[in-house]
Amino acid sequence: MKKKAVSLLLCVTMAITILAGCGNSNETSGTTVDETQAKTEAAREEETETEETKEDGATDMASNSGDAIVVGFSQVGAESDWRTANTQSMQNTFTEENGYELILDDAQQKQENQIKAIRNFIQQEVDYIVLAPVTETGWDTVLTEAKDAGIPVIIVDRMIDVSDDSLFECWVGSDFLNEGYDCVEWLANYLDEKGRADEDINIVTLQGTIGSSAQIGRTDGVEEKMKDYSNWTMLDKQTGEFTQSKGQEIMESFLKSYDNIDVVIAENDNMAFGAIDAIKAAGLTCGPDGDIIIISFDAVKAAFDSMIAGDMNVSIECNPLHGPRVAELITKLEAGDTVDKLNYVDEGVYSAEDATDLIDSRQY
Repeated sequence: MKKKAVSLLLCVTMAITILAGCGNSNETSGTTVDETQAKTEAAREEETETEETKEDGATDMASNSGDAIVVGFSQVGAESDWRTANTQSMQNTFTEENGYELILDDAQQKQENQIKAIRNFIQQEVDYIVLAPVTETGWDTVLTEAKDAGIPVIIVDRMIDVSDDSLFECWVGSDFLNEGYDCVEWLANYLDEKGRADEDINIVTLQGTIGSSAQIGRTDGVEEKMKDYSNWTMLDKQTGEFTQSKGQEIMESFLKSYDNIDVVIAENDNMAFGAIDAIKAAGLTCGPDGDIIIISFDAVKAAFDSMIAGDMNVSIECNPLHGPRVAELITKLEAGDTVDKLNYVDEGVYSAEDATDLIDSRQY
């Protein structure tokens, strides 16, 4: 636009000069030819300086961009305390001080939003894409696009099911199947300690988002190990979508359908909180001294509060602090090193008996 303005100014100046020569006058509307020419030269200098400034600015931006490793992170959403802690871990890790630029996208529980986010990351030419997938399937096409663009993809939390494992560099997360095993092992030991090992035990399960790795692994782990206990019965299982409100709604439905529930397995803490609210509203009790045993997953700090309050029996940990492990892997990839395809985080099982001693040490 400035080049066009200068050209127009030159044309006007030439016209004024010609008119001034024809009229044998050195003034045109109070402006001399010399003054007009001086303004023209000033405009030229301004244009040159502007272009140089643009070039210098572009160089500085390119330099700054080149210094930072740009990470595009597509997060499932903010449906639980665990998810919030997971997001915070990424934000605390991928900071400017640590040499990163983080582009965070909240998918609000929709896979189509994640696919769109990944394509935006590709267009922005990020250095790495980190994906916490909503579900396991449906990623082949968009991850092929990322691979063709030369952008490594790191999967966190839930696993994906793709036709070609080279579509992602590595995965960081929990052993969800083993978490299901831990759930059954804890319950068997607890019932034995309480002298109830031979009783008929009726169980209901609040499942997570159907098709997610956490839901699949935890459900399969429980079902597999339950086969060893013929006196245990799974009365019902429905998804509470990992949310407290939906967990409460499903638990209310279970309580109307069954009057003999001994155990509630909630596949995350937030659904357990909802189940506890529903149980209390129905005039029943839960926890170590209650009518119904509550088993949960994630072990967020609020779960420790619930155990200390006497409402929850146990929570199987699902460590959300993935940021440092992802950064460690990126550092290795930047150095040209190979990394393990699967990278499990350390986790434990925490019961109400230990909650008071451990709550102050919890980071999430």
